[in-house]
Amino acid sequence: MKTFVVDLAKCNGCYGCQIACKDETVENEWMPYSKPQPNTGHFWLKMTEKIHGQVPKVLAEYRPTLCRHCDDAPCMKAAPEAVYKREDGLVIIDPEKAQDKKELVDACPYGAIYWNEELSVPQKCTGCAHLVDEGKLPHCVDACATGALLFGEEEELADLIAQSTDQWDVEGTKPRVYYVNPFGLFVSGEVWDVQADLVIEGASVKLTDARGGVRETATDGFGDFWFKHLTPGVYTLDIEAPGFAGVKGRTVELVESLNIGDFPLEKE
Repeated sequence: MKTFVVDLAKCNGCYGCQIACKDETVENEWMPYSKPQPNTGHFWLKMTEKIHGQVPKVLAEYRPTLCRHCDDAPCMKAAPEAVYKREDGLVIIDPEKAQDKKELVDACPYGAIYWNEELSVPQKCTGCAHLVDEGKLPHCVDACATGALLFGEEEELADLIAQSTDQWDVEGTKPRVYYVNPFGLFVSGEVWDVQADLVIEGASVKLTDARGGVRETATDGFGDFWFKHLTPGVYTLDIEAPGFAGVKGRTVELVESLNIGDFPLEKE
């Protein structure tokens, strides 16, 4: 069975996959799998972007989203006569049998099905089934410059699949697009010397979660510290620097990524 793996740590938001999808399907008919994708309004593969943190410490999270080619696909249940799963695992909306079935758009809990008003047909990612039939990769995977998008046999990608997160999965759908290395949340800040009005490099910073798990880092040449790939929750922050009165037991309630600002330290 074929499957997709998306390595979020490698995605830099270049939009190459989204452009490649348009290049392959806009004004191109690949029957019996798809009629042409409209030039605007459809994103059979869509790059989503989320900005984390607050100025001046911000990071961008990117995530390619596409049909999840579910083993228990809601769209197949909504129109079993028009939607089918190939032996290789790709879920296809038959462009002839699905004619006028606009209800399929709402059947997808991932928002991956679009309505083509001109052709009166629901459409989505086909996994470039026409290319797969020729032994080629889906165009989005072939165009990915960083290797963030992978496609292949489930057995060959088993090690990565074992690392996948289900945080975007809808219960009961059993999707076959797996995401690994999720961005998570971060906590950041800056430590500086009040008297000298200079940043402090090498200050020890410790972040403790509610279960007693500890992460440690040191401030960089800009006096900055970062703790990444965190989950929401309550944390305790401690800062120490030789010759300075540090920070003890600062509570950090993490809901979204957070720049907790400056920490001016006084000399002891």
